[in-house]
Amino acid sequence: MTSSEKLTTTVSTKGQVTLPSAIRKLRNWGAGTHLQIEDTPQGVLLRPAQAFAPTRPEEVFGVLPHSGVPKTLQDMDASVFAEAQQRHAGD
Repeated sequence: MTSSEKLTTTVSTKGQVTLPSAIRKLRNWGAGTHLQIEDTPQGVLLRPAQAFAPTRPEEVFGVLPHSGVPKTLQDMDASVFAEAQQRHAGD
């Protein structure tokens, strides 16, 4: 598909439109893709909807319960290293 090609679609009686296959493939929009719709002066704009609302670390810090002594960075690094060694032992 070239940028100068004009593709058309039809609005159904339910207000639905089918995006041409070339556009869906180009954008990697498979079945179930959620799209954000914006009305602009140039026309209707479709873009992938964000899966999650944007958040800042301070909004979610500490939301998961934890009991026991906190792990140190060294403990966490050692655990990650041990898991990586175990997963790649057969390589």
